[in-house]
Amino acid sequence: MSGFCLSGNSCPAVKNILILDSEGKRVAVKYYSDEWPTNSAKLAFEKSLFGRTLKSNARTEAEITIFDSNIVIYKFVQDLHFFITGGDDENELLLATVLQGLFDAIALRLRNTIDKREALENLDVIFLCIDEVVDQGMILETDANAIAGKVAIQNMDASATLSEQTISQALASAREHLTKTLLK
Repeated sequence: MSGFCLSGNSCPAVKNILILDSEGKRVAVKYYSDEWPTNSAKLAFEKSLFGRTLKSNARTEAEITIFDSNIVIYKFVQDLHFFITGGDDENELLLATVLQGLFDAIALRLRNTIDKREALENLDVIFLCIDEVVDQGMILETDANAIAGKVAIQNMDASATLSEQTISQALASAREHLTKTLLK
């Protein structure tokens, strides 16, 4: 993904990514802005945002709202609520694309079982997906397949069978095994 920076060195930015449960409690959150300097300010923002969006019907498609001079794109799935926050001057479509890319990548990695229990069991995968999408507020990737592929490589278990590994991973694993055997 390239070409997101606009003329004048202005790049679209994400202020935070929130995944909350059906009670508004944190499952996975990442803040990239100093707009909420303390943990209590972050929790207050999350509680307020959750309360404001709770009665909406964002289950089929993402919804857009303006909240505290920020654009918030959100989507509810099972008992999880996904939020992407950007400044009031950000492109809503781009933020919606970020949300959809993140959601689809998580769905791919969790094999379409997206609920609180599964999310908590695979929190490392969720944070890896978030890190592949946004870094320090800058949008890096929105293609779900690319995100899920990068996360799969980073999260590849050494004990995975050869059929689950890429050729380069299989060769690296074989090289490592051969080295251990020769050094004994």
